[in-house]
Amino acid sequence: MKRNWELDELIEHFTILPNEMRLIENKTGETRIGFAVLLKFFQNEARFPTHKYEVPKAVIAYIAKQIFSEPELYAQYDWTGRSITYHRTQIREFFGFREDTIEDAQAMTEWLCQHVLHHDHEFEHLKERVYRRFHEL
Repeated sequence: MKRNWELDELIEHFTILPNEMRLIENKTGETRIGFAVLLKFFQNEARFPTHKYEVPKAVIAYIAKQIFSEPELYAQYDWTGRSITYHRTQIREFFGFREDTIEDAQAMTEWLCQHVLHHDHEFEHLKERVYRRFHEL
């Protein structure tokens, strides 16, 4: 995810819509801000952050303001417990995604070999193509 966001970009990509707010409103404290950030990150990236600090502070602050939360609470959100596992499941279901399988990985490997690897071996490009392909599927 890019690090610097202009206000108009934050509004376009990270504004919480009413149907999304219904998922958030029953949560409190660090769980509320953590869930909201995961939700909007997933919506924009079609994946979850690999670590807590992958999300730019400006994004966290913009989301926190909308849900009447303190952005500092995000640092307290537990990235290893049952809550985040449940939150990820809720978010995937909300957007109509499912967890990937071994078969998905095998199919992706075949797709990469047939359509990408013959002309591009740059890791970051490959990673972007894989995320885009999974999002399409």
